[in-house]
Amino acid sequence: MLALLGLWCALPAFGVSKEIIQLQTQVQALQDQMSRMQQSFDERMGVMKNLIEQTTDNMNKVTAAVNSLQKTLSQQNSDMGAKVDQVSTQVQALHDSLDELRARLNKLNTQLDQFTAQQQNLPPQTPGANPAALAPPPDVLYNNGLRDYNSGKYDIASQEFGDYLKYYANTDLAGNAQFYLGEIAYRQGNFRGAIQAYDTVLQQYAGGNKAAAAQLKKGFALLELGQRDAGVRELNSLIARYPRSVEATQARERLRQLTSRKTSPSHRATAQ
Repeated sequence: MLALLGLWCALPAFGVSKEIIQLQTQVQALQDQMSRMQQSFDERMGVMKNLIEQTTDNMNKVTAAVNSLQKTLSQQNSDMGAKVDQVSTQVQALHDSLDELRARLNKLNTQLDQFTAQQQNLPPQTPGANPAALAPPPDVLYNNGLRDYNSGKYDIASQEFGDYLKYYANTDLAGNAQFYLGEIAYRQGNFRGAIQAYDTVLQQYAGGNKAAAAQLKKGFALLELGQRDAGVRELNSLIARYPRSVEATQARERLRQLTSRKTSPSHRATAQ
C-alpha cells in the first residue's frame, strides 16, 4: 500500500519534468533559428553594401560613356546613313543600363533601410517554419540573370529571370526581366515564344522602359515568322506611339528595307 502511494506521488513530478524538457527544447530551437536568421541577415547586409558600391561605380562609368558618345554624335555632320542602327543601339543600351543602375541603386538603398529596421524587431518564428528570406535578394537575382544573359548562358538566365518574376513581380525591374525572357526566346529562334513574352511586357508593364523595345522586337519576330502584314502594322504602331524613340528610328529603317526589297528589279521580275 505504501509502495503504491509513493508511486502515485511521483507521477506528477515526472509529468512536470517532461513538460519542462519539451519547453526547453522549443526554446533552444527558437534560439537556434534566431541565430540563423541573424547570420543570414548579416551576410545579406554585406552583399547589399558591396552591390551599392559596385552599382555606384558602374553608374558613374556609364554616365561618362553616355556623355562622351553624345558629344561624338554632335560632332558628326555626314556619313551617318550606314551607322544609324549601330549608334542608336549603343545609345539605347547605354541609356537602358543607366536607368537600370539607377533603379537598382534606389532599390538597394530602400532595402538596406528596410533590413536595418527589421533587424531591430525580428518577429518570433515557430520551429520548422520556412522564412521568406530564403529567396535571393531581388537585385542579386536580377544581376545574375543579366550577367548570364550577356554571357550567352540563356538557359540559366531564363531560370533566373523566371525566379525574379516569381518572387518580385511588382518591382521596377520586373518588366525588364520579362523583356529579357523574350530576348532569350528570340535569340534561340523561338519567335512565337518571344512574341508571347513581348506581349506580356506590353500588357503588364506598359509603363516600363522596355515597352518600346518589346513592341519593336515583336514586329521583328512577326516578320521572321513570315507574317509581313502583322509585322508592318506593329512597327507602324510603334512609330505612332513613340515617334522620337530610338526604337522608332529602327522601325523606320526596317520598313524602308522591306519597301526597298519589294520594289527592287529582281523582285518585280519574279512577280511578273
